[in-house]
Amino acid sequence: MWFKNLQIYRLTDRWTLTPDELEAKLAPQAFVPCSSSELQTQGWVPRANGRLVHTVNKQMLLLLGTEKKLLPASVVNQVTKARAAEIEEQQGFQIGRKRMKELKEEVADELLPRAFSIQRNTWVWIDPVNGWLVVDAASAAKADEVFKLLLKSLDKLPFENLHVARSAQACMTAWLAADEAPSGFTVDQDTELRAAGESKATVRYVRHALEAEDVQRHIAAGKQCTRLAMTWDSRVSFVLTEALAVKRVAPLDVLKDENDSSTKDEDERFDADFALMSGELNRLLTALVEALGGELS
Repeated sequence: MWFKNLQIYRLTDRWTLTPDELEAKLAPQAFVPCSSSELQTQGWVPRANGRLVHTVNKQMLLLLGTEKKLLPASVVNQVTKARAAEIEEQQGFQIGRKRMKELKEEVADELLPRAFSIQRNTWVWIDPVNGWLVVDAASAAKADEVFKLLLKSLDKLPFENLHVARSAQACMTAWLAADEAPSGFTVDQDTELRAAGESKATVRYVRHALEAEDVQRHIAAGKQCTRLAMTWDSRVSFVLTEALAVKRVAPLDVLKDENDSSTKDEDERFDADFALMSGELNRLLTALVEALGGELS
């Protein structure tokens, strides 16, 4: 298993919770499917062995499960209008705003048990050894869902946003302007350049060779790099964003060849993949922080 998107945070203090202690704190918020009257539920999902905290080589893995009922407002409004029309025809006059609001709530409660539901999972990796907390989420808002539930289990959240000396936007722009990637990295064929100010004029390259002169011309005109596809050490490809999120993470063939799991069972493959991923991502994040001028204390 590999995370596809990285929302990156730093542990602020030395991590002291053992897996068993963390398990006990998370247990009250274990995932329970939606009841007939609930629109959404969230909770920690156990692995096949029943554990909420999966540990390999001191690395911890959590899984946040979310189930949400699909009850479109358009459907509720349509049924409410039809129900209101029936009532008005029976009583001979139009119902008031208060009664319409109550009717809408009654219709929603009636439809909720029959609504379809969707489920999604969000992985969380805690690295007590190197001080990382990483959420596999495409947006910071999805990571916030993890933190809200963690806050119900822990006295305080022992982590904060990653702070680096230079902004990702400034560094990515400088790398493109100089036509030179930082040590250990190569620039790939996807990027986005956006102008500041009201125009927000944007140029995107998708699977397109980045001609240095062309890119430098856009930078000279005032555009800044907001997304840049890169490869680290010929082992992991990714896209770095201006918000310091790492997206579209993918292990390359050299890593897959090193991790031949054809002789392992499913649990062994999962553990081997997690051990490989945590090790490689720690090295990648360490190199990326260095490329961005180092970490601010």
